[in-house]
Order: sequence, then C-alpha cells, then structure tokens
Amino acid sequence: MVTARAAPEGYIYDIIQIMNKKERVAILIDGSNMYHYIKGLGLDPKIQFDYKKFGEFLARGRQIVSATYYIGKIRANQSKQSQHLRANQQRLMAWLTKCGWAMEFGHMLENGGVFHEKGVDVHMASDLLRGAYKDFYDTAILVTSDTDLIPAIRYVREERKKLEYIGFSYRPSYGLIKFSDDRTLLKKEDIAQFFPA
Repeated sequence: MVTARAAPEGYIYDIIQIMNKKERVAILIDGSNMYHYIKGLGLDPKIQFDYKKFGEFLARGRQIVSATYYIGKIRANQSKQSQHLRANQQRLMAWLTKCGWAMEFGHMLENGGVFHEKGVDVHMASDLLRGAYKDFYDTAILVTSDTDLIPAIRYVREERKKLEYIGFSYRPSYGLIKFSDDRTLLKKEDIAQFFPA
C-alpha cells in the first residue's frame, strides 16, 4: 500500500527557487597572458577590445557575479619606456572600468630594460579560494595559461565549485585542461569579433 504524504511547508517554493536560480560565474583574466595570446593571433591588443561583450560571451547567459582583470602595475619612474608603458596601462585601466571590469594589481619589476610581472598569480589564487570558500560563485571562468594556479584549482573543485578553463587553440595549457571541469580553446575568429570593425 502506497500512502501519499504532504510536502513540507515551503518545499515546492524552495524547489522552484532552486530551478530558477542562475548559475553564478566569476571571470578571472590574466591580463599579461591575454595580451600576449591576442598578439600571437596577429591581432593588435592595443586596439580597444570589447571586454563587456567578451565577458557576456564567456558567461553564455549565466549570471556574472564578478569580472576581474589581473595585471602588474607599472610604477612611474624616469625612463621613457616606463612612462610610455604606464600611459598605455592607464588607458587600458580607464577602458576596463568603462566596460564594467574590476582590476587587481601585482607589480612589475624592471631588469635591464625588461619588465617582469610579479604577484598576479597570487592575487588570482586568493580570489579563486576566497570565492569558493565564501560561496561567491558556482563556476570560476579562468583565462590564463598559468599552471601555478593548479593547487588553488584543486581546492576550488574540492569545494564543489566548477572551474572552466579558457585558453587559446594555438597554445593550450594541457595542465589546466587536465584540472578543469570545462574547457574552451579560442580561435582567432572567436577573439576577432570583440575588436572594432
């Protein structure tokens, strides 16, 4: 004999709320990686790239809870090269702000006229971990090739959060492919659509 039991009060409402809830995504872009990969595609990364539409493309209808661009901050000093790079970076920062993106900064070290980025991966790892621990997102969308992030990614997945790796088809990161739940490898035509016609 089968007996029917009444659903607990609010049960149906809770189920409907869960079904209507959009997946929350946090987008994290390693700025230096993005710049060099775009350049490697034969495109000019200094032309205004539509980061707002790019974020929407990555989200695919999901709710964007954060979109952050990580970059080493160039400090002012006396060299002409440093001043030129800093002016370009300030234009990029203004453009990202206009596109609705947040920025997190590492720092740049100059050695013999060559600049090296430091601390960006630490900021990215911290945000991945904090977001997973505080239940800030359901899926982290990571645009980078930095395998130093793999320990943080493992923890994110242990917290039952998904990690989506966005790479470039001509130079994928097999380490990030291995440790991600979903992966997308972008081609030139995928990126070209976000540049002015």
